[in-house]
Amino acid sequence: MIIVSYDISNDKLRTRFSKFLLKYGFRLQYSIFQIRNSKRILALVSSEIKNKFEKCFSQTDSIIIFNLSEQCKITRYGYAKNDEEDLIIID
Repeated sequence: MIIVSYDISNDKLRTRFSKFLLKYGFRLQYSIFQIRNSKRILALVSSEIKNKFEKCFSQTDSIIIFNLSEQCKITRYGYAKNDEEDLIIID
């Protein structure tokens, strides 16, 4: 999985960036997205950030991409426990 975290000061750019990320994944927190991991998706997301967004970022803006392996342990609490991928409910 890929985690993208951002802090963008410009409202319009921040909205545009979040809509861009929604094409590839879903929001975990207000400025944190989870994206399914593949080399193609990571390359596409990185390329679009570099080519379409980077020139618009100010010195105070920050984007961090975490490329997590399958071996990474993820512990969830509260509502986040509902996002467990292995959760299967049979009624």
